[in-house]
Order: sequence, then structure tokens, then C-alpha cells
Amino acid sequence: MKETFGERFGSFLVNVLLLLISLCTLYPFWHVLMYSLSDPKLAMGGGIFIVPRGFSGASFEILFGSKGIFVAYWNSIVRLVLGTLINLLLTAMLAYPLSLKRFIGRHVITLMIFFTMLFSGGMIPTYLLVKELGLLDSIWALIIPTAISAWNLLILKNYFQSIPPELEESANMDGASPIRVLFSVILPVSMPVIAAIALFYGVVHWNSYFDAILYINSQKEQVLQVFLRTMLNGSSLQQVQGSENFATNIGMVTEESVKMATIISSVLPMLLLYPFLQKYYVKGVMIGSVKG
Repeated sequence: MKETFGERFGSFLVNVLLLLISLCTLYPFWHVLMYSLSDPKLAMGGGIFIVPRGFSGASFEILFGSKGIFVAYWNSIVRLVLGTLINLLLTAMLAYPLSLKRFIGRHVITLMIFFTMLFSGGMIPTYLLVKELGLLDSIWALIIPTAISAWNLLILKNYFQSIPPELEESANMDGASPIRVLFSVILPVSMPVIAAIALFYGVVHWNSYFDAILYINSQKEQVLQVFLRTMLNGSSLQQVQGSENFATNIGMVTEESVKMATIISSVLPMLLLYPFLQKYYVKGVMIGSVKG
């Protein structure tokens, strides 16, 4: 049917509104990016940044000339990769038995897991537990306490329940053990939701900073988000005094321009990765919302 004038006008208004919302969402990041690439002296004038004002990469040269940024990057990458792999392994190994109808007591265990979404032990008891386990100043302090997310576990459990039981039965007839069934039959057909769960866990690991503040005191174990927080709360130039290019470019940058460069450096990896995984993110959200 041919659209009426009112329908076309309504679609136009909706598109304009969505465009404005998108611009309001994207501009803050664009502003930070253009500021970091601008001449710091010209950028101090403030205002709206559409393009760089006198292009300059001095802030990035100082930032990446510092060993601290590479140590923080390495620790964040190790946490991201190692933490996500452990998260996926433990979550799948717990979600699979809970998805089996023949598993006695699965409803009680699921209820206990759901209870942790509503109530937690609190920050101080968790800190004392991590301390007693000897995990302070260790990468494991950032991984083990959050090894399984109750929300992600329930999403994966619901997906496993939707898989036809005939697949498991055929594997059992061939003599496969439960572990073999999980890794050879269930997980290969669950890759979309596994990718979605991996994205959920990965974003949390990359963006988390509060647990690192609590459990990590050593500069050698500092993660990128804590490095960024230190830069924003203190003197950014003091944090990069050891930079190879510090003496050369110190007169060409300001604290604000170095902070902007640090923000871009910490956000850019996830921004580049997210578009490729967005479809899995949407699928994971839908699985958790429509399956009970």
C-alpha cells in the first residue's frame, strides 16, 4: 500500500530524531578525539571541536613514550583474555548440568544462584576473603572473585535447554561421557550465545577498575582503567615523566591534552572490536529475555 503524507512525515520525524540522538551520543567521543589531535595551545580555547585545531600528535608521543601505559595495556589484555576464557569455561560447565531435566536438585541450585543476583556478601567481606586467599597484588584477584556471572549463567542455561535432547542422547549411545558431550556436541552448536557471553565478560574485564583499586597496589600489576583514573584525578604530566619524548614535547602539550589522549587510547580497542560482535550481543540479550 502507498504511504500517506502523514506516514511519510512521521517516518521523517523519527529519522531526524534518531539522527539527533546519535549525534548527541557520538559527539562527546568525537570531541575528545579531536581535542587529543589538536594543538594543545589552540585547544585550550574550548568550544565545539569538529576538526582538529592545528594537528598535533605530541600528546600521544608523550603518552606512548611512557612505560606505564604499556604495562597497563599488557595487564588489561592478560586480564581480558585469561579472565574471559576462565569465565566461559566455568560458566559452561555449570550451566550444562543445570540445563538437564534429569539433574536432581537443579531448581534449588538455580534458585541459590539467582539469590546472589539480589544479595551479595559486600565489599569488606569480599576483600577479607581475597586477602586470606593470598590473592592481593595478583591478576587472580581480578579474575577468581568474578569467575561466574549469575546473569550470564542463566542465559547460557536457557540456551542449552533449547537444544534438542536427541543430540545428547545420540552421543550417549556412542559412549560419550558428559564432559565429551559438553565440549564435542553442546558447545559447537552454541557458538552464537558463547560469542555473546564472551562479549559480556570481555567488556566487563576491560572496563573494570574498582576491583583493581581494591586488590592491586603494585604499579607492575596496574590495569589500563586504573592508569586512566590516575591520569584524570591527578597530574597527567607527572604520570608520564619517564616518557622518552617528555623532554622534547613537554612545552607542546598540556595536562588536558594528555588526558584526552589517554581516554582515546583506553576506549578505542573496544570501539573497534564492538561492531564485529554487536550481532552476538543483541542475540544474547534476546535469548535471556524470551526464554524462561
